[in-house]
Amino acid sequence: MVARIVAASPGADVVDVGCGTGTASRQFQAAGCRVLGVEPDARMADFARHTGVDVEVATFEDWQPAGRKFDAVIAGTAWHWVDPVVGAAKAARVLRPGGRLAPFHHVFQAPPELTEAVGRVYRQVAPDSPVIPGHRPTGSALDLYQPLFARIADGIREAGGFGEPEQWRFDWKRTYTRDEWLDQLPTLGGLTQVPAGKLAIVTESAGAAIDAMGGSFTMAYTTVVVTAVRAGR
Repeated sequence: MVARIVAASPGADVVDVGCGTGTASRQFQAAGCRVLGVEPDARMADFARHTGVDVEVATFEDWQPAGRKFDAVIAGTAWHWVDPVVGAAKAARVLRPGGRLAPFHHVFQAPPELTEAVGRVYRQVAPDSPVIPGHRPTGSALDLYQPLFARIADGIREAGGFGEPEQWRFDWKRTYTRDEWLDQLPTLGGLTQVPAGKLAIVTESAGAAIDAMGGSFTMAYTTVVVTAVRAGR
């Protein structure tokens, strides 16, 4: 995905919107890009700086580019925090003609044994939550994300200044050990708001499910890029 975005952009100057701790930024740097992160959380921005990423603290909507122009605007699992029309219009202003807007999201489909174990306990500890982390009630995980991708594309069209948006899809897998997944689980969705005592109940149930699967499992991922090219010469 990184290679395709870089190859389809006119140059190597990249803005990473909502760069967080710099995970995506560092991958684009490794591909030869000059990356500027824009991140509203000062703590994560400071972490990213210590890993070699140049970061400015602001929301993308309020960020001041000061006349600078770029070849690509990316956002790794962060564009849903940005107003889809205002963000696309801002991207159009900072991109050179032929530059590429390319926000992307990772969609995952956990094994049913794991989602059922987490969902069963989560309903007990957070009965009023409308979202069960990792739970897919009907259809595929990718189907559930399509409304988000449609909002991104509609925002690009409404903002103007771009060609017709398209989706790029990348399928991949990652194997997690029990400890690796239990380290990541508290960062998902509504679990970030669950008190520590109740969170421990959820992670214990997830750990037992992973133990029953042999101590590890393979997660299926699909990364979807909603992308469009800045019009003009």
